[in-house]
Amino acid sequence: MTTFDYDYIVIGSGFGGSVSACRLSEKGYRVLVIEQGRRWTPENLPPSNWRIARYLWKPLLGLRGFLSMRLFRHALILHGNAVGGGSITYAQTLLVPPDSVWRDGNWAGLEDWQRVMPQHYTTAKKMLGVTQNQRPAAADSTLRDMAVATGVGDSFYYTDVGVFFGNDADTPGSDYPDPYFDGKGPRRNSCIACGGCMVGCRYNAKNTLDKNYLYFAEQQGAKVQAETRVVDVRPVGNSTDGSDGYTVSTVDAFARLGGTRQNFTAKSVVFAASSLGTQGLLFQLKDQGSLPNISDDLGNRVRTNSESILGVRYPGAQQDLSKGIAIGSGIHIDAHTHIEAVRYPDGSNLLSSLFTVLTGGQPGVTRIAYWLLAILRLLITRPVSGLKSLLPWRFSRETVILLVMQTLDGHINMRWKRRWYWPFSKQLCSEGDPIPTFIPEANRFAQKAAEATGGIALSSLSEIAFNVPTTAHCMGGCAMADSPKHGVIDAQNRVFNYQNLYVVDGSMLSANLGVNPSLTITALAERAMSFIPPKTVSANAGETMDNHHARQDQRDAQLRGQVQPLTVNQIGDPGQQHQAQPRPHGVGNAQRYAAQGQR
Repeated sequence: MTTFDYDYIVIGSGFGGSVSACRLSEKGYRVLVIEQGRRWTPENLPPSNWRIARYLWKPLLGLRGFLSMRLFRHALILHGNAVGGGSITYAQTLLVPPDSVWRDGNWAGLEDWQRVMPQHYTTAKKMLGVTQNQRPAAADSTLRDMAVATGVGDSFYYTDVGVFFGNDADTPGSDYPDPYFDGKGPRRNSCIACGGCMVGCRYNAKNTLDKNYLYFAEQQGAKVQAETRVVDVRPVGNSTDGSDGYTVSTVDAFARLGGTRQNFTAKSVVFAASSLGTQGLLFQLKDQGSLPNISDDLGNRVRTNSESILGVRYPGAQQDLSKGIAIGSGIHIDAHTHIEAVRYPDGSNLLSSLFTVLTGGQPGVTRIAYWLLAILRLLITRPVSGLKSLLPWRFSRETVILLVMQTLDGHINMRWKRRWYWPFSKQLCSEGDPIPTFIPEANRFAQKAAEATGGIALSSLSEIAFNVPTTAHCMGGCAMADSPKHGVIDAQNRVFNYQNLYVVDGSMLSANLGVNPSLTITALAERAMSFIPPKTVSANAGETMDNHHARQDQRDAQLRGQVQPLTVNQIGDPGQQHQAQPRPHGVGNAQRYAAQGQR
């Protein structure tokens, strides 16, 4: 019998990877998590996004932060690299998508999703500490004013978020023993509403994965190896399908000339390196012959939530629009279009370089001409405030960023090839029809909202100059399907044509969610792990994992929807969080802070 270093190796520590590590270690498996990013703490996080070396991720340039910005022909994609994945830099907005998404895409019909998913969403919400925003601020009041002015005031809501707000009577920033897991988790501090969530929370209030799923994975014996990049995954011995396990090869993530290889063996491997990371690694492994039988559907139907990033700036504003939490509120301007109010903390003005004056029109030369005319018109009609709106100073204090997301289908494909300007190695490249960079209904809303509230409407510069939308929600590329002809993984997240190989991250998503995807990835990861039996059960029954899955496939039709949410018996009841802060929507701290956010 082969002796393995680990039972499972999980590649990536984001929402899919952390859930997998936690549940697998809870079931008695020996787990190694490999993460190419750094481990961050409140003490070493950057104070603003101007600290580029600690904010942006580009190791070849010496940038060892946690935000990666990758420009493709079809999209500018932002994603996280860190222990805890995108949770370090995300806006902790945790929303359930509309039911319609389960009827779209390749996963339609694979499961009775609308019946099965609620239980997994419930578990995910408990683990991530989901509660309604209790720090409404000026940007949220401004979005509400915009909604009223444009006739959609009834759709305004405060977001559900993963933030610890503490007790109403205590001062923000107060220290608490673990409020979520019956005292078995790390200590926390209540949110001070600084707006710094997406620069990394330096005040220990944000429910990042290193404070829940990943924290307990390590408590239960999982090992996390950070600053390490996977370069190869191949079957052990003579097996071609991975039935005898895998060898995973790694190098130092920051090594400039390849670095020293380390090899680890495991019975099973979980790819959870984010949509882009997993696609890139699987393409590489397929191309070099390590995993040649990966489905040819790899890279197809990559989605971006059909996003557009707009904004409204108020030059010289007396109110500080940077205060609050990163995304504190949202509205729906029609059945398909969802808009959230986004902010960065005071002084974090780096991303102001992505914005310019609002411009419509068709992509290409025509839109650029409209843009130049729009700048000229702005500087003529509002010379002082117009000029201020184009400069980075005070951007975060004066701007409400509008994140536009749609459920309408739209996708691109990723391919693995050499680019003309870098023929030395292959890399991910996008192809297909362009993703719309101009959403007329969103532009109309931004323009009307700016006029009604006295601001200046903004567009994303990349959308105008390069006809490229900006998104932080790259999804798909390893779709669930009924066969390798139509997808990369089956309904239990198993990679087609291989044994003991899984994909559990945003690449598994098969539809535009229209909302931030983190909660859905977490819930789907909970579902994926629910199919894997405890190690002791399999051993006591004398049953191999392959035999277990074969039996489970036979009875899958009967079992669909019957898998119960996993307990967290080793770490206490996550439902305790609600006892720690028992406040219904719209009361408590929300009332306390609403007055401060009034325009």
